[in-house]
Amino acid sequence: MATGFFALLDDIAALMDDVAVMGKIATKKTAGILGDDLAVNAEKASGFMSSREIPVLWAITKGSFLNKLIILPIAFLLSAFLPWAVTLILILGGVYLAYEGVEKIYEYFVPHHHEVAIIEEKELTKEEVLAVEKTKIRSAIITDFILSIEIVIIALGTVLDKPLLTQIMVVSVVAIIATIGVYGIVALIVRMDDLGMRFVKLSKDKKNISFYFGKFLINALPMIIRALGVIGTIALLLVAGGIFVHYIDFFHHLSEDLLSSVPSILKEFIFGLLIGFIALLIINSGKFLWKKIKK
Repeated sequence: MATGFFALLDDIAALMDDVAVMGKIATKKTAGILGDDLAVNAEKASGFMSSREIPVLWAITKGSFLNKLIILPIAFLLSAFLPWAVTLILILGGVYLAYEGVEKIYEYFVPHHHEVAIIEEKELTKEEVLAVEKTKIRSAIITDFILSIEIVIIALGTVLDKPLLTQIMVVSVVAIIATIGVYGIVALIVRMDDLGMRFVKLSKDKKNISFYFGKFLINALPMIIRALGVIGTIALLLVAGGIFVHYIDFFHHLSEDLLSSVPSILKEFIFGLLIGFIALLIINSGKFLWKKIKK
């Protein structure tokens, strides 16, 4: 009986070791999405009154946990009964990521024309402020839902050949780490300017270390958000390219035969950029034709 108990402990220890190892691999694979998730949510969580930033961010975080509670069971059911569907979703998600990355580059070089709305400046009531908050929170949670699907599917794709229990544990751990990590860092980022203001006030208008450090934090906030956007875009293309190279035989053989001397990270970036450009061309052409048909 004691031998069976210790054997069970050994099995549990071995399972936890597998979960830890595969969790590290899955986390690395989802790093690109996490970077984009961080950039998107840092942008969406900023712009509120200082006293409302944390409550708004907490509401988005709870929505993110709910998103993952919805997505995880569906992903595990697909893995158990339709494993090929996980690979298909993974590849389609890769196309979406590549498109999103290239679309951001396209937007940078060819800015879209947005309608400029003239907003009359007035003091908003408490009810109006809460209504605006709810709208932004809802938008952020919807965006998080899309990114959460990508995170879960990419993490699941790294453990498809493992037992279902290992898949559940690894992907669940990655989902929890993603939520806590991303929104924890976002909370620190959006409070940077407030922390900077406190240091400036501590200086009492004297040009000392406290003053310059406070100014640095205030000025660094928009630069960090922009930098996260750039890093997130590159990461999206790398993640997408990695999916194409590892899950599509044509790109895998092309990578091995024609680009054998090229570093793997550069190959993944090239494939991500190429597929993203094709997807952008198709979608923009479709939008153009749809406008012509409507006229």
